[in-house]
Amino acid sequence: MTTPDEFPVTWAPRRTRAVLLPVCVLLVVMFVALAFALPASWQFNDRLMMVLSGVLFAGAGLMLARPRVSADAEGITVVNFVRRRRLAWAEIVRVNFRQGDPWATLDLADGTSLAAVGIQSGVGKAQAIADARALRDLVERRGL
Repeated sequence: MTTPDEFPVTWAPRRTRAVLLPVCVLLVVMFVALAFALPASWQFNDRLMMVLSGVLFAGAGLMLARPRVSADAEGITVVNFVRRRRLAWAEIVRVNFRQGDPWATLDLADGTSLAAVGIQSGVGKAQAIADARALRDLVERRGL
């Protein structure tokens, strides 16, 4: 179990990041090389769009590598693909990670729920379950 002395704690799909980050760099390098290798009949605008396409694809990959859940003494920060949300411990009612769910969800005190994509089954089911349990234990201890 995590104790307050062990804060901050971060859960993130590290293998996903380890694959996506080099792939994003490779995409940009390949599209830049392709832009220079194009026939002479292609104009500057065509080459520029080729480079921008590589940057766009890399940007999408970086968004997929972004999710994480970080906990500290005051609460948690959930970073999903596009948004970041800071929650106090008291705002979190329950942590759910049901069989078949792609990632954990947080039931919030205002009646809504929030996906916590940083804890996902894609990293391995056993690891995801252990991470969700660790977060649940923190919520139960800190949210009172």
